Amino acid sequence: MADLMRCWQLASAEQAYRLELVQRTVPTPAAGRVLVRVRAASLNYRDHINLNKLAGREVSGRIPLSDGAGEVVAVGPGVTRVKVGDRVAGCFFQSWTCGRFDMRHHQQDLGGTIDGMLTEYADLSADGVVAIPSHLSYQEAACLPCAALTAWYALMNRGGLKSAESVLVLGTGGVSVFALQFAVALGCPVFVISKSDSKLERCRSLGAVQTVNYKQFPDWDREIWKLSGQKGIDHILEVGGPGTLGKSLMCVAPGGHIALIGVLTGFGPPQSSLFSLVGRNANISGIYVGSRTDFEEMNKFLEVRQIRPVIDKTFRFEEAPAAYAWLASGSHFGKIVIDV
Repeated sequence: MADLMRCWQLASAEQAYRLELVQRTVPTPAAGRVLVRVRAASLNYRDHINLNKLAGREVSGRIPLSDGAGEVVAVGPGVTRVKVGDRVAGCFFQSWTCGRFDMRHHQQDLGGTIDGMLTEYADLSADGVVAIPSHLSYQEAACLPCAALTAWYALMNRGGLKSAESVLVLGTGGVSVFALQFAVALGCPVFVISKSDSKLERCRSLGAVQTVNYKQFPDWDREIWKLSGQKGIDHILEVGGPGTLGKSLMCVAPGGHIALIGVLTGFGPPQSSLFSLVGRNANISGIYVGSRTDFEEMNKFLEVRQIRPVIDKTFRFEEAPAAYAWLASGSHFGKIVIDV
């Protein structure tokens, strides 16, 4: 094993951060820790937020990215959960193993409060890794920890998704495409909105039953309501935030569920009344990834159904800034991966 490793870290710039390629000493895992040789990592919109300081978070000197996969190359004293040679992915929240979320887990989020996965070697908690599905490559497995688990937790844990219930996904980023794949696998009719006809066509090829171009139909909530037979949508994955929540509220089914996930339209308050939630006896859940137990359940499902993540583009380790730029462009469909 090399004494030094390459890693990208966030360095302070004028109004944001910049990516800086540096060398660090390869960590030696302490008790309860494991050293993972990272083989691939993937990006989420959260990484764009951190790089551009859109949430004002202090992450100077931090290794970014919550999502990565590789093999265990060393274990610390007392570790029995995993062994050298195991293929694993890191958990977004290193300390959230099971049960209800606790605020203390915010102190153990990869690529935010603690160093992330855009590195050749990652020092992780032995309790904060999961075995990756045997049919997936490292590049595919690197897509799972945040986007896939967020979609799974929203639909299955908090939403209690059942076969034949309708699902609406906003856009075609990582969370949305995973939600589409999960729902289709369960026999659920999936509705998708996007401003790109070519992306909507790809969604139909993945099993979506109804698609709406929101540039053509600015009042896309009315179009979704009409396409649903005026029944509304049982499960909505709301990744837009304040700018789209009002429309999601107007097309959710009575008794339905909105999973509030993303902030693509910013961090401000909702731009419309929340009364539709009351009038429809609907539910809304705040979603921030999921636990290790949820991750393991999802991986079983992926393996049984032989579902593979949709990778839009793969970049070399040295091309990390270009990967970030591609994410910022919004041109991607599914996940953006960096080979380590």
